[in-house]
Amino acid sequence: MKIGMLLVAVLLAVGAGCAGAEGAAPTYGYKVVERYPHDTGAFTQGLLYLDGAIYESTGLEGRSTIRKAALETGRVIQQHTLPPQYFGEGLINWKDKLVSLTWRSQLGFVYDLKTLTPKGQFRYPGEGWGLAQDGRRLIMSDGTPELRFLDPETLQETGRLTVTDEGQPVGNLNELEYVKGEIYANVWQTDLIARIDPGSGKVKGWIDLAGLLGPLDRTPGQTDVLNGIAYDAEGERLFVTGKNWPTLFQIELEKRP
Repeated sequence: MKIGMLLVAVLLAVGAGCAGAEGAAPTYGYKVVERYPHDTGAFTQGLLYLDGAIYESTGLEGRSTIRKAALETGRVIQQHTLPPQYFGEGLINWKDKLVSLTWRSQLGFVYDLKTLTPKGQFRYPGEGWGLAQDGRRLIMSDGTPELRFLDPETLQETGRLTVTDEGQPVGNLNELEYVKGEIYANVWQTDLIARIDPGSGKVKGWIDLAGLLGPLDRTPGQTDVLNGIAYDAEGERLFVTGKNWPTLFQIELEKRP
């Protein structure tokens, strides 16, 4: 979805492997450590790992959900279905709550972490795409090169950060995850994840996940793009998946020469 948004040309060059250029952010490949089942009916918009489980928000009007699933089996343990007029987007935890976004409704929702029961809602201007948190604030993407910071208690915006690579703005920032002091961001409709410095907004590195889902794993007309990053900080495990993908991958990064 989100048809009509244009990709930034510089991303294609980075994705092709321009890490050898002077001053360019390094590009990382990957090694698959483990594969876990993922619901092919889940149009993944937000993803996070918490206490041994995967929490996920899924999109599309009439099909959007907030769900908790078992990591090992992919089985949905709990699920809340959004009203049919909402297109679900990013998801993140804060204390005993989950916070989620919707795409164009300018409306976010708050849920009880244990029961997934709705507890409240909040408004924001523009579109909602991805969510993460760094322990102090929520981080929100809206499809532009800007990331927004939100107060996790009031859910009001407190600031913005423009993401750049070699001085050029990086657009289509989508699902987010905070990993070891960096913001990881899927770049919509590419196989790339940007590793962003949360202080300067500069891209510190690129993760190229081309080929992660093999051609035999793709279902024509169903399997969609890469989207979904989750991090187990205690176990230092990085998970990625995509919209309607059959697999959730645990990966390790490998720096390219």
